[in-house]
Amino acid sequence: MKYGPLGRSGLIVSRICLGGNSWGAKGRRGWGKFDETEAPAYFKRALDVGITFFDTADNYNAGRSEEIMGSTLMKMARREDLVISTKVGIRQSPSQNDVGTGRKHLLASIDEQLKRLQTDYIDVYQLHRLDPYTPVEETMYTLDQIVKSGKVRYIGGSTMPAYKFAQMIMIADWKGYARPIAMQNLYNLIAREEEKEMNRLCHEQGVGLIPYSPLARGFLAANRTKGGGGATERSKNDANVTADSYRDSDWEIAERLKKVAAGKNCSPAQAALAWMLSKPYMAAPIIGATSLDQLTSAAQATEVTLTADEAKMLEEPYEFRVPPAN
Repeated sequence: MKYGPLGRSGLIVSRICLGGNSWGAKGRRGWGKFDETEAPAYFKRALDVGITFFDTADNYNAGRSEEIMGSTLMKMARREDLVISTKVGIRQSPSQNDVGTGRKHLLASIDEQLKRLQTDYIDVYQLHRLDPYTPVEETMYTLDQIVKSGKVRYIGGSTMPAYKFAQMIMIADWKGYARPIAMQNLYNLIAREEEKEMNRLCHEQGVGLIPYSPLARGFLAANRTKGGGGATERSKNDANVTADSYRDSDWEIAERLKKVAAGKNCSPAQAALAWMLSKPYMAAPIIGATSLDQLTSAAQATEVTLTADEAKMLEEPYEFRVPPAN
């Protein structure tokens, strides 16, 4: 496992982050496996291969993800050896103020999340989604107060328009507030739209990318067929990964991944992660796992290096989406 700073900060993270969307998902989706009995084995394997960066969110499985992390992972390692990130902003209940990035919700949420995680502080606190009502100034002022309280060490954002994230950075610099150091957005070999604006913004502003779905919901493991289905539980049970979800260019990228991987003596998934890790703005892709071997494989991907020609070959078939006409 390799390690590096998260953005332009002194926070050192493993170059692979383990995501928590499956924790507490047992019975909620066909490929969700984590509960209190199964989670310890996955956390142990992650720690054994050097993963020290773990991500979750308050709305992952109605808070169960944070609870499971708190009851298992927090007891398996020294708190100082772990980097814990979580998110806030998506609706938690029908209550009018149990959603969004306003001061009331943020201050209530941080205390509830600390209880579920069984910790005194969160390393990286991210806005999961912005809401259309709260001024960015109110959100940034509140986040700064939470950091100053000691409950949070660093802040970040997740999927949002680049201009909104630029506003967050601008207000932080103008007012002297805590500055975002992380952006959790959708980015992988078949979803590269963020290269147009967000990734450039983050690179220029010293914000580290911790993208989700780096393997495109398992598609970039290159074990699917155009007829549908695949070898993994997720490919068999996730309704969002049907064969007709992908473009011809996506299938071509998967075929090229196989060729690159064969030349590197690694798996297509490892080659896809190595491509992401080669980007200068990349801190740590967030992976999911439905088998213990996937954790070992992801850690080994940090040791795979692609040449410029290999990266170009993988990128060449991609078709950027044309924005809708105004």
